[in-house]
Amino acid sequence: MVGTNAKDSAPPRITHVTVMPSDDRPLWSPAPERVAAANLTAFMAGRFQDYAALHRWSVEQPEAFWREVWSFCGVIAETQGPVALRDAGAMPGASFFPNARLNFAENLLRHRGSGDALVFWGEDKVKRRMSHDELYALVSRLAQAMRAMGLRPGERVAGFVPNLPESIAAALAAASIGAVWSSCSPDFGPRGVVDRFGQIAPRLLFVADGYYYAGKTHDSLARVIEFLPELPSVERVVVFPYTRAQPPLEGVANAVMLEDFIAPHTAGPIAFESLPFAHPLYILYSSGTTGVPKCIVHGAGGTLLQHLKEHRLHCDIKPGDHMFFFTTCGWMMWNWLVSGLASGATLLLYDGSPFHPGPHILFDFAESRRCAFLGVSAKFIDACAKAGAAPIETHDLSNLRTIASTGSPLSPEGFDYVYAKIKRDLCLSSISGGTDIVSCFVLGNPIGPVWRGEIQAPGLGMKVEVWDESGRPVVAEKGELVCAAPFPSMPVGFWNDAGGAKYRAAYFERFPNVWYHGDFATATRHGGIVIHGRSDAVLNPGGVRIGTAEIYRQVEQLPEIEESLVIGQDWQGDVRVVLFVRLRAGDGLDDALVARIKAQIRANTTPRHVPAKIVQIADIPRTRSGKIVELAVRDVVHGRAVKNREALANPEALDLYRDRPELRR
Repeated sequence: MVGTNAKDSAPPRITHVTVMPSDDRPLWSPAPERVAAANLTAFMAGRFQDYAALHRWSVEQPEAFWREVWSFCGVIAETQGPVALRDAGAMPGASFFPNARLNFAENLLRHRGSGDALVFWGEDKVKRRMSHDELYALVSRLAQAMRAMGLRPGERVAGFVPNLPESIAAALAAASIGAVWSSCSPDFGPRGVVDRFGQIAPRLLFVADGYYYAGKTHDSLARVIEFLPELPSVERVVVFPYTRAQPPLEGVANAVMLEDFIAPHTAGPIAFESLPFAHPLYILYSSGTTGVPKCIVHGAGGTLLQHLKEHRLHCDIKPGDHMFFFTTCGWMMWNWLVSGLASGATLLLYDGSPFHPGPHILFDFAESRRCAFLGVSAKFIDACAKAGAAPIETHDLSNLRTIASTGSPLSPEGFDYVYAKIKRDLCLSSISGGTDIVSCFVLGNPIGPVWRGEIQAPGLGMKVEVWDESGRPVVAEKGELVCAAPFPSMPVGFWNDAGGAKYRAAYFERFPNVWYHGDFATATRHGGIVIHGRSDAVLNPGGVRIGTAEIYRQVEQLPEIEESLVIGQDWQGDVRVVLFVRLRAGDGLDDALVARIKAQIRANTTPRHVPAKIVQIADIPRTRSGKIVELAVRDVVHGRAVKNREALANPEALDLYRDRPELRR
């Protein structure tokens, strides 16, 4: 059934709960006045008893739900069309709003005026602001310059750029004319850039002269000179001055400074191209740690509608809110953050190390701008806890309503830390989805309670379930995270995948007509989700499936351990658990610490979780978005080649795992 459908029913009465690290009561619940003021409450309009009832309706009546999201969020379009969902039973194959025509950039640039659209910090070295009018003017001039080049809808524009205001302007200019934007961060090596942009053949490339990280200046143009000859499709390189006012362009073929590129064009009304709902907007890339990255094509309408829903209903973003997510242009959270402009938010952009000159820097930025929404990785929260940071004592975060955490599962102890050391009265939204859908499957519910260690809820309009091996939905049991019905932000497809065979193989082979996401998860009795790690990284000693996050949670509570990585090693016809630990400076892995690690795991999980081997390691390899790479380490341990080391931020770390004597016995 769909809620109570009683129009006179009041919003749910939820009272504030004192923070207690207990699993039998919520860590936090919103005060009644916060519930009453939430966008989600206005969207429910008294028709539904609670979030669960609203969610049931959203997946049982997808056409009605997505039409209502469209209307509630005020999507700007030439036409919506008479059909909201065609071929609803086909996955893939369903199409949302097949007759609609709109422009993504027009929806993001709707808010005009002198107020800040973008506020930028480049570590502690550069601080700039860009108003809505200034952003519109820059997009106008860039779009005209792109048209003057002859760029047409569907052609590609690429960015090898830091998280600068100009990067957002370039992406929106491309979208305004119907070109397809794709970006990666400037810390990528030349091979990693070619592996990505070489597949999509961009005609126009934006780069910055350099970037700052950990207090040091890094040159980008030297890398551009190295990879550019392998991108013969690039006709023009536009350089943003960032670390130098007049960077040298010698050796960069067909290069021009930004001001020279737009000089012939005067800002004026933007001629937004009216395009189909599924017209390509972005190309994002899989991590590429098992081969050349997959090029995932996302449509403009699906991205816009999904992000509007997530920002306004799940994150409670309101016009004028300051919205901050720590990300680079190589992570899908950058694309997600950019869409905050459509909700009237001021975006806070940070580029550089989140720990320079210390763990306080992101909180300094949030405090200075009276930030309402802060997004970080679970690893950042863990690192702050290890560093003893206590923003609750050092920063005024009175305007902060929501912290979002993603990138890896946030441990229950991470939840405790946020409420004890950052802020007590806020909605801690652990979120999970991915590059594959440029959005979330499970995320926050601003009118509901936060339970320790749990993601609050499945996304509205997302038929998210946890299935066992036979394809049966289960609750309070571990299984596979799936989405059993179509949703607007499913990829348009993969680039150069005629017929869609690679696309279908990636998501729809395990359970036909159902999106298999590859996360090992549990649906909780509170209606939430716990992610235990990637399914392909699940440990399987003695045939028992163990999520890697279950072990990380226990190990990383020990003060000596900075971080860890766990794999399954094939051994004597079975699999044994091998744990690698990076220790705090000055500590060593002696027998006493090994015993404490094993005791901690055994006491809080099962004997099957206890590692057969524990090995001290100097570094943990990770992707450029900060995710540790268990599969690559497993390949190295088993003597298999890692196909794409360029996908890693620190590929040299893999060499530390090769031919370890501890793993030969």
